Amino acid sequence: MSPSLRPTTALLTLLSSGYALAQTPVADPGAADPAQSFDTVIITGTRQAGLKAADSPAPIQILDAATLKRSGQPDLIQALTQNVPAFTSDAKGGDAAALTTAARLRGLNPNHTLILVNGKRRHGTSNVNVTGGAFSGGASADLSLIPLSAIDHIEVLQDGAAAQYGSDAIAGVINIILKRNDQGGTVSFGGGQYYDGDGTSGNLSANIGLKPHEDAFLNLSVETKYHGHSDRSDLDARFAPPYLSAANANVRNAPGYPYVGRTFGDAAVRQTILSANGGIDLSGGTELYGFATYGAKHAEAIQNYRGTSTAPGVYPLGFSPIEVHDEEDFAFTLGVKGEALAGWRYDLATTYGRDYASVGNIDSLNVQLWKDTGSTQNRFYEGYLKANQTTTNLDFSRDFNVGWASPLNVAFGAEHRVDEYAIGAGEPASIYRGGAAAFPGYTPSDAGNHKRRSNALYVDVAGSPIDKLKLDAALRTERYSDFGSATVGKLTGRYDVAPSFALRGTVSNGFRAPTLAEQSYSATSVSPTTASVILPTSAAAARLLGIDELKAEKSRNLSIGIVAKPAPKVTATLDLYQINIKDRILQSGSLYGTLNGAVRAEAVNAAIVANGNSIPAGMSSTGVVVFSNAGDTRNTGADAVVTYADEYGRFGRVDWSLGANINQVKVTKVKGAPSQLNGQQFLDKTAISYIEDSSPAFRINLGALWRKNDWTVNLRENVFGPSSYYTSVNNVTYYENRTGTKFITDLDVTRQITKAWAVTVGANNLFNVYPDKLNSDYRQALNAAGRQNISQYASFSPIGINGGYYYFKANYRF
Repeated sequence: MSPSLRPTTALLTLLSSGYALAQTPVADPGAADPAQSFDTVIITGTRQAGLKAADSPAPIQILDAATLKRSGQPDLIQALTQNVPAFTSDAKGGDAAALTTAARLRGLNPNHTLILVNGKRRHGTSNVNVTGGAFSGGASADLSLIPLSAIDHIEVLQDGAAAQYGSDAIAGVINIILKRNDQGGTVSFGGGQYYDGDGTSGNLSANIGLKPHEDAFLNLSVETKYHGHSDRSDLDARFAPPYLSAANANVRNAPGYPYVGRTFGDAAVRQTILSANGGIDLSGGTELYGFATYGAKHAEAIQNYRGTSTAPGVYPLGFSPIEVHDEEDFAFTLGVKGEALAGWRYDLATTYGRDYASVGNIDSLNVQLWKDTGSTQNRFYEGYLKANQTTTNLDFSRDFNVGWASPLNVAFGAEHRVDEYAIGAGEPASIYRGGAAAFPGYTPSDAGNHKRRSNALYVDVAGSPIDKLKLDAALRTERYSDFGSATVGKLTGRYDVAPSFALRGTVSNGFRAPTLAEQSYSATSVSPTTASVILPTSAAAARLLGIDELKAEKSRNLSIGIVAKPAPKVTATLDLYQINIKDRILQSGSLYGTLNGAVRAEAVNAAIVANGNSIPAGMSSTGVVVFSNAGDTRNTGADAVVTYADEYGRFGRVDWSLGANINQVKVTKVKGAPSQLNGQQFLDKTAISYIEDSSPAFRINLGALWRKNDWTVNLRENVFGPSSYYTSVNNVTYYENRTGTKFITDLDVTRQITKAWAVTVGANNLFNVYPDKLNSDYRQALNAAGRQNISQYASFSPIGINGGYYYFKANYRF
């Protein structure tokens, strides 16, 4: 059967079979009318009270709790990826990046999307992505540490908003609104696994609303889940004829030979997360409120296999080290809001967040320690990562009658923020003479505490000077303790040409301050044959290479769009956008001191020594990777959303939806590299291709939610456009790795057994579609160079690397 016909056939089959099975008319409490999302009162992208999404002058998408629940895997990142076409997540990070899933909006960096919870800034992760590729540098908030069961809805602002919220809001804003229910609740459990039989998952969650006082509410959620390893590794040609050496001959006896490497797959994760959201109404219309989240996560990522010759006295069959993170994340906000003198509304709040990860390495060894002393441990404490953020906001707003078609809303406020980032050194055995295999511990030169303060003032005015016209203007100035200040503005407008048609647009400039992790992160990454040092630009050693310290990015955003209701049951939006970023902070490609045994740039080797990093013996290639303001980029694209809902009599009701994103990224300028790099560029062909081509050229989501009595069928077809990247073995010959257009079908069927109980079975990627495999010529070149070569697909594949996933869920409402 043609793949393009499968979704239609599946839908027709399920519609007919579901109708035949539907007997008892029980309402589905989890189903939501898509039209309701346009009637949701929003707080994102506006300071006006009572503004609905349908009337917003800026493009905003609403995801309600029912939509999030139907995502299959109980993870907020997966829910957003499946429902927001412009949102994509990393399929497989390398090293520590495998332990924290990164995601991004509109093909930009994860750091370009601001995350809010109940309108308050969320702290970032301590585990910065430094493995290179499409998500490099990402250190934004870890969305997987917020319980799905705690969320009332999510507001996704797909528009630059730095003038309203400050740094990071260049691609847009994701605002997570927590539940405020003061009664009832849910208990859910479920599980699943990939079609290939691995990646087994299980989850249990609960949410309850309480009324501790007549004028108070308290909403609590808890969620615990487990996700096992998956493995999509190919055979490791280094240990198969004709490349198998006599010294590694015993590898033939290793389990699974010749598939001895198991690193290309999901990390194993076990986590428990909690949330609380509460408030109490005091006298005079004042509300005291607070909310908090807590998460504890244990994650293990398998690293590259080391052959039997590495340490035959310790691991006679070779070994695969495992990198381990024990992470603790928490955040809390306490605030008070109400109405002060002369009708001014106020909101005063402080938010504190911290992410702490203890880094370990197990099933490993320190080869040099073993050779020098005859013994070595196999478990190492390698240090810690810590990111703290404290933010205090004071906001005022008031409506003024100035003779316009609507009151003029005037808002102003201030923000004080303190960011901290720290790296703790590992135990001596983890760093001795090159350190533990796979991931050496953080050295004393890597370790340090870094701190930044910033202060901001803003003003925002919004109103309708004439009927049918809405205008919103914002201005913000912000000063940082370590690199200066920025002043940015935004103008947004909407004109309702007719009751069923409106034009809208925005123009703004913005900025993004470098994260403290981008400025300060330092570590050594080791594979079986290569070693690379993450060299912070804040270090003196970076000056030996002629590399400057980081400065803030500057952006210009422009969008124009339409909102239409061409028929009573149809709503459509289309927004075109362009985002220009100057002095964009980018991770370089590998800047080699030694490449395949030959000296490439002596200054690089000198910088490694000056920074205090130790490279294990026997590495054929060594170098550094840096973050720098390496170039300028331009994103152009379009977002579209169409919804239609209709009743089909005895055949039930279907809510139809279409979402689409088209996105093109271009590097418009590349900064010249200093002479110390001996002709190597900050952005080589590989790095540029990650920026320009790793996101799907387009993405289309087609959805059909059918409901009939106590049956619900949700069918979603995701179309991912082509993506690609270039890579090289010697920085001379480059190979294109390309994945063509893919059709991914998601399906779930829910039966409402009673008013309280519902069960669901479903599948993500129903037809088990995989990305296209890597370029065979590239893989042969890796083999010829003696490089590790087990990855079959691009690690950033927008459709994942694991194929189909099937699951079941049960939900109890009370």
